[in-house]
Amino acid sequence: MLVSAPKSEVRSWTTDSRRWAGYRPRPGDIVIATAPKCGTTWTQQIVSLLVFRSAEPREIQIISPWIDFRLPPVAEVMAYVEAQTHRRFLKSHLPFDALPIYDEVKYVHVARSGLDAFMSWHNHTSHYSPRAVQMQGQAGLDDEAIARPLPRPDPSPHVQFQTWMTEGPQARLLDDSPASNFFAMEKSWWAERARENVLLVHYNDMKADLGTEMRRIAAFLGIEVSAPVWPELVEAANFEFMREHGAKLMPRAALSWDNGHERFINKGTNERWREALTADDVARYEARAAREFSPSLARWVAGGRRAAGDPEVTPG
Repeated sequence: MLVSAPKSEVRSWTTDSRRWAGYRPRPGDIVIATAPKCGTTWTQQIVSLLVFRSAEPREIQIISPWIDFRLPPVAEVMAYVEAQTHRRFLKSHLPFDALPIYDEVKYVHVARSGLDAFMSWHNHTSHYSPRAVQMQGQAGLDDEAIARPLPRPDPSPHVQFQTWMTEGPQARLLDDSPASNFFAMEKSWWAERARENVLLVHYNDMKADLGTEMRRIAAFLGIEVSAPVWPELVEAANFEFMREHGAKLMPRAALSWDNGHERFINKGTNERWREALTADDVARYEARAAREFSPSLARWVAGGRRAAGDPEVTPG
């Protein structure tokens, strides 16, 4: 049953929230919704392991479709989603208020520090293939709400950070996923953290104790895994396994990035910004986070459960 229709629209070179209009939910569907480079693919892999209860590498982009990705024809994507017979788990880069929310669907949101997300985003967009740049650029030109080619990032993270942090209406036309999108995303999901069908997970907690966070996700999804199989699934969810098996998990990545899956499944590390951004850059981000977020949300985004407590019971 639809409990909340989309209240906002998101359109960029890669994303079009209107594509969810054709989604028909099934009981037990899972939507993994994050800002870019906050652990989306990692969480898709975790959910894949839990749904299939198997460590066998499966192609993530196929078994977990990204509905709001504007490039594939939406009719083809929806036909593929409808044809899936396993428990469906779908990807999104949309805030809560741009998605249709159904009470029979489970929503998993993954957060990450904005500075870490920016550094990963800069690497991600700096290494698009010419084909990816051309296709995304044409998609932007074809949309009257954008009507310009894909902006390319400056090679310097410090220089590009200034663009990423732009505020106001022009921000969405300077970067495919600017800081304004990041802040809006985190605020939207934090506001819904007490819903029974919403789970907030944090990248830092997954890095610190992957097994515990996987158990939280499994419990939320109502998935039981036998004790003998569990260690194998946790092992298959770590970055080393994903990099080793990247050719099977992300075989199509070569179409969009130089070095293919090795570029997409990059380092998975935090705090690379310490060597790339200036003290003034960091202070600028922290001041904006303090202005955009409540104190509780700021602690959560910066550090996860170990810094802020469990989101669903944290006030503010």
